[in-house]
Amino acid sequence: MQDPNEDTEWNEILRNFGILPPKEKPKDEVEEMVLRLQKEAEVKPYERMNLKELKEAEDDFDEADRKAVEMYRQQRLQEWKCLQRRQKYGELREISGDQYVKEVTNAPKDVWVIIHLYRSSIPMCLLVNEHLSQLARNFPEAKFVKAIVNSCIQDYNDTCLPTILVYKSGEIKGRFIGVAECGGIYLKVEELEWKLAEVGAIETDLEENPKKEIINMMTLSKQNTSARENTNTKSSDVLKPHIT
Repeated sequence: MQDPNEDTEWNEILRNFGILPPKEKPKDEVEEMVLRLQKEAEVKPYERMNLKELKEAEDDFDEADRKAVEMYRQQRLQEWKCLQRRQKYGELREISGDQYVKEVTNAPKDVWVIIHLYRSSIPMCLLVNEHLSQLARNFPEAKFVKAIVNSCIQDYNDTCLPTILVYKSGEIKGRFIGVAECGGIYLKVEELEWKLAEVGAIETDLEENPKKEIINMMTLSKQNTSARENTNTKSSDVLKPHIT
């Protein structure tokens, strides 16, 4: 079949009689560029401004634009606050007992504070510090700190380490004291993330407790043990001589 866009005398005759549609014009690069620039010009100028520029140009906008500018300013302000907070936290910081009140108890009311009281000679404490360092990077909106326990509490029992305390508005919202409550010697970072999310300190994307399967297996094992004990007891009762 002959190409209707082909430059032939016959095709030109057919186009003149309306039998073939007009020949497609090749796209003009200049025309495309003009259209793109026109589209870009439709973007409001304030959408390319920072907070300072918005303030300076405030009088140049009409009433309709001023409302949009105010909404846009609030959006940019929230983005700025979020950026500031991310720059402020995002790491597990070491503090001393003297800094406890300032860094933990008197932290901003809208900030969750997770503090780990530890002793470097205890392997579980080192594991918790490693996990908290990763969580601090993943959840920079929360404040993660650690402190050698002796600088905060004298004669603290090693059996209570590691100790993780979760604060909000100067109050303790959660506590994990000792190896078992912190998750055990095989603690995974996801398990610690879940624990902190349960008390509200962070917002996790985990859909269920990573340790759920282990907990279910332990529960099932206890149930099976209990069932066997009940069966053995009943069997023993059957075998006992009947005394009249």
